[in-house]
Amino acid sequence: MSDAPLPHTSQSHTSPSHTSPSGAPLPQVPPPAVPHRPWHGVLVATALPLRDDLSVDHDRYAEHCAWLVASGCDGVVPNGSLGEYQVLTPEERARVVETAVAAVGGERVMPGVAAYGSAEARRWAEQAGAAGCAAVMLLPPNAYRADERSVLAHYAEAARAGLPVVAYNNPVDTKVDLVPELLSRLHGEGLVQAVKEFSGDVRRAWRIAELAPDLDLLAGADDVLLELATAGAKGWVAGYPNALPRASVELYRAAVAGDRATALPLYRQLHPLLRWDSRTEFVQAIKLSMDLAGRYGGPVRPPRMPLLPEQEAAVRAATEKVLAAGPA
Repeated sequence: MSDAPLPHTSQSHTSPSHTSPSGAPLPQVPPPAVPHRPWHGVLVATALPLRDDLSVDHDRYAEHCAWLVASGCDGVVPNGSLGEYQVLTPEERARVVETAVAAVGGERVMPGVAAYGSAEARRWAEQAGAAGCAAVMLLPPNAYRADERSVLAHYAEAARAGLPVVAYNNPVDTKVDLVPELLSRLHGEGLVQAVKEFSGDVRRAWRIAELAPDLDLLAGADDVLLELATAGAKGWVAGYPNALPRASVELYRAAVAGDRATALPLYRQLHPLLRWDSRTEFVQAIKLSMDLAGRYGGPVRPPRMPLLPEQEAAVRAATEKVLAAGPA
């Protein structure tokens, strides 16, 4: 995504200055305003319905967001990787956020605001705020392998928009790792209030809790949900509820409540699907599962390609087995 112009909605803020590891001042940020924590619970990283001509079907997207909330999910995360934000125009990306807010209310919408440029990430955060969203989710800078100074400055710039920021740690794809020590620094500076943890290393949950006990941990990969819930996760930014919301919500509620008698067999049943969320083809797999579950998944935009026949067969078999076992 290039640094395309967005509606200018920034406001003037006054806050204490922060200092980078080198001693240079970081951009001023507003004091974190967290009257509640809208990232708690099951927030669905929404798949984006595309028509056969690959245009965005905003009406169908609105219906999907409303259906997810009606099915027990706590909110939606538009413009995440599952929402194919990287291949949207700026106009499409902005409208996706507005569509979600109109469908379920801004308190339930936490859009991804990832961008190569820090100024662009801030502008997307400002757009989210203008649309009525209560929080945003942000990857670290990922146009290159950013160092700690760059990461701190990136989050400081986005935080200037005035919304609580949830960090998104995805070192597999971004090559920038928000390790627990860096997350503690980001939280201590007031730049992030939670982290979507997608490293797959469940041991980090305990280290994060030691270093930053007030930083909310969110499960970021579907196939480690039970492990991170056991470690105290306060939410789940989830992919597979797009196809299986009721079963996913039941799993999450049981996991965080410590109801292992319910959670373990359900997790075992769903795991052959949940692990697709951590594979390169996760968008195509989840959209196929949606189609099989009676929802509209639809095509993906290039450069993503359709699943290979053997991949499609595996996703189809796993989805049909889950659907045959009970309510989705």
